[in-house]
Amino acid sequence: MNRQQTLMTSPRVKICGITRVEDALAAARAGADAIGLVFYSRSPRFVSRKVAAEICASLPPFVTTVGLFVNTDRAALAEILNSVPLDLLQFHGDESPEQCEGHGRPWIKAVRMKSDVDLHHCARQYHRAAGLLVDSYVPGVPGGTGETFNWDRLPNDLSLPLVLAGGLHPGNVAEAVTQVRPWAVDVSGGVELDTVQGRQGGVKDASKIRAFINSVKKRGVAGV
Repeated sequence: MNRQQTLMTSPRVKICGITRVEDALAAARAGADAIGLVFYSRSPRFVSRKVAAEICASLPPFVTTVGLFVNTDRAALAEILNSVPLDLLQFHGDESPEQCEGHGRPWIKAVRMKSDVDLHHCARQYHRAAGLLVDSYVPGVPGGTGETFNWDRLPNDLSLPLVLAGGLHPGNVAEAVTQVRPWAVDVSGGVELDTVQGRQGGVKDASKIRAFINSVKKRGVAGV
């Protein structure tokens, strides 16, 4: 699947690490295609099932809700799905294909770009995934590092749609879209407030969300 051929419009945009209703609504108003909810307790962007359900209930139609999981066991994941209406699952740990399947939802697999990663092999291994999300590799950190990686490492003929993450922000996403031509882009820390007293992340900046999405849409359409 050549990304130059499959990208007929601008890339889809996911705003990840949403922790507040107001941030979800800001993302929706700015034109986000999806929002991400982190169910990894060690993340500064972790949300409880109660808060996640409130966020989902606040969204207008046609905004995809994505749940991010890191090596979550089936029982715990099932409890979340029973109370939070997620549309798509994102597996960000060491899950096997078998662990990603069978939850009654489409899913994507995150791949941290270690030096020896073979994305073609990953695409074959996780061939039932809706797509592969590529993120920066930092030892001991499953995602949300705020760091980029060398985009030249990404092939343009993967058999699965590619979601680009890792250190994206309003200032570099246009370049990323031009070079990589991904199916979608995923941002978290790059659209957050610079300083949030008493918090370590998760609070979004509505103006940065708008700037990010505008950059994606303008560059994506211009590059078709």
